[in-house]
Amino acid sequence: MSASVEHPSTPGERVFRVTPGGTLRGEVRVPGDKSISHRAIMLGALAEGDTEVAGFLEGADSLATLGAFRAMGVEIEGPHDGRVRIRGVGVDGLRAPEGPLDVGNAGTAMRLLCGLLAGQRFSSTLVGDASLSRRPMKRVTEPLARMGARVETTSAGTAPLVIHPTEALTAVRYDMPMASAQVKSCLLLAGLYADGETCVSEPAVTRDHTERMLVTFGCPVRSDGATVCVRGGSRLQAAPVEVPADISSAAFFLVGASIAQGADVLLPAVGINPTRIGVLNILRAMGADIELTNQRDCGAEPVADLRVRSTRLRGIEIPMDQVPLAIDEFPALFIAAAHAEGETLLTGAAELRVKESDRIAVMAGGMAQLGIETQVLPDGIRIQGRAGASWHGGIVDSHGDHRIAMSFAMAALGADSPIEIRDCANVNTSFPGFASLAAGTGLGIEELGA
Repeated sequence: MSASVEHPSTPGERVFRVTPGGTLRGEVRVPGDKSISHRAIMLGALAEGDTEVAGFLEGADSLATLGAFRAMGVEIEGPHDGRVRIRGVGVDGLRAPEGPLDVGNAGTAMRLLCGLLAGQRFSSTLVGDASLSRRPMKRVTEPLARMGARVETTSAGTAPLVIHPTEALTAVRYDMPMASAQVKSCLLLAGLYADGETCVSEPAVTRDHTERMLVTFGCPVRSDGATVCVRGGSRLQAAPVEVPADISSAAFFLVGASIAQGADVLLPAVGINPTRIGVLNILRAMGADIELTNQRDCGAEPVADLRVRSTRLRGIEIPMDQVPLAIDEFPALFIAAAHAEGETLLTGAAELRVKESDRIAVMAGGMAQLGIETQVLPDGIRIQGRAGASWHGGIVDSHGDHRIAMSFAMAALGADSPIEIRDCANVNTSFPGFASLAAGTGLGIEELGA
């Protein structure tokens, strides 16, 4: 029996209600890459001269980063239709903010800013929303302490982060215990203010946007296998930045078009950085029909137009080496697995438990509401696919996690009755206008409480 979706939502809450039976067709231009947008503001602010950014993501997360640098005396024009001009103040030109820097839900902003601010000669405090204030920060504060940084956390190792001034940091060589682009980037930014060469070694490949953009801004970066190094005292020179479409946002349409009958979607100018294409590799291993055309460079980043058409997917054991390359896309991939023939197994993904939500537990709970069989593992999940069969509708709580909300919106393409997704306001952190864009391509989505 299909679950009812008639329960009233909380007044003022933002809800997605999605009816089954739709498909996805046409061209879909997803917003600019969130990771690159954050870094463009940060490095543009530290550069000497004016940096022009095109394709900037006008979502809440990247706007929080922009606001933080305005609060530290950086003049920023825009954004206007994705265009931003940053009047850089140089590596040593930031000013003490008058109050705490509130980065909202932006974990990338908080962790990268922690490294950047650790080398300043003024005090600062980083705060975030309730979700971000539960996320672990000792993974950055402990290695920063080895460099001589003085960063206070709560007793639980969470924000607020109080960063005390220091005359100079000391360069370190740090072997990361787990793969994390945010930790790596935090330490590289702190390394700009350190005496000597700071080197970070990672146990698995993670996204390298920081390294690429540092080179774009004229900062020497030395790489040796899994180790990347920067030298303190390096100066940055302003440079234009073109932000590609975000593959993490494209992932929802890649999955939706793979599972919806008759779907045919073109996603232009999507970033295909080799450290971010796990979602493409995994979907193709499941049998997805994804074609890359018009491959080219967009500044320091490779891009391509992605065409995806519906097909029959099969369950797989997800290769361990693909996990860090798809860490943000797994909520969407779980929906693909539910629509595949046979079992999909994910392990080695404990990092999913400390994202905006515990994405393993929350996705499993939501899929259970729809009748999808799963087994939660300490570091992953086992999903029993039902290719060719519909799951039922129901009410799903996204727990304020933007990627979970959008993933369950696409799940309605394989349901037999409506799905209502609660607590969707944070979708605007990464994908403003998601509901209207998805509706324009054929998804039967209605946004309530906006």
